[in-house]
Amino acid sequence: MKRFFLLALTSIALLTAPALAKSSDATWSPKPGDVIEFNVLRKGKPFGSHSVKFEQDGEGRLIAKTDVNLKAGFGPITVFNYELKATEVWQDGKLVSLSGEVDDDGDEGFVQAVRSGDKLDVDGTKFEGEVSASIIPSSHWNFSQTQVSKLLSTGNGEILDVAVSEQGRETITAAGRRVETTRYLLDSDIDVTLWYDAAGRWLKLAFKARGQDIEYVLAKPY
Repeated sequence: MKRFFLLALTSIALLTAPALAKSSDATWSPKPGDVIEFNVLRKGKPFGSHSVKFEQDGEGRLIAKTDVNLKAGFGPITVFNYELKATEVWQDGKLVSLSGEVDDDGDEGFVQAVRSGDKLDVDGTKFEGEVSASIIPSSHWNFSQTQVSKLLSTGNGEILDVAVSEQGRETITAAGRRVETTRYLLDSDIDVTLWYDAAGRWLKLAFKARGQDIEYVLAKPY
């Protein structure tokens, strides 16, 4: 489970939002005030939450804030706890900076990354150095991740090798509505399945960890 998590329009939005993958269908770009909110289930039971909130700062830049809280236990006894907080700053479709920290059941990590020309200077628990500034953070909200072979961990800065393949069309229930989506398989240390609608909105996620099924259920439309 660790590698996965260490693994989320107006004229303003068009100027500040990160570019999506080249697709005639993928037209959604986040705008200030958008919220992506998931209820996370483990074996069909509540396991926690995952949200991405979009804001705009004083310089007109788009801010994407990811907040993940997962907990499992028996009554008052906690046997597993996971917390991730990350902030992405985007301007003119380009990633300007990333900061994040993670507590994976006591195993802590961090990342600080700042754009310098066409490079991103990364200082993280798992990686320190330069990478291409075009790299996509592992927050999953950005449809462009379906077109890449590497992701930047929002928890510890690790450069994650991934292989993404389209798995076909599927109608799912998201936020209480039936929606036609395209399913993608993100193949890494843990295989993750993601669903996006025709506009490129992230609507669902599922994977298996330690023999247990984990599922993201969209809480409300956006």
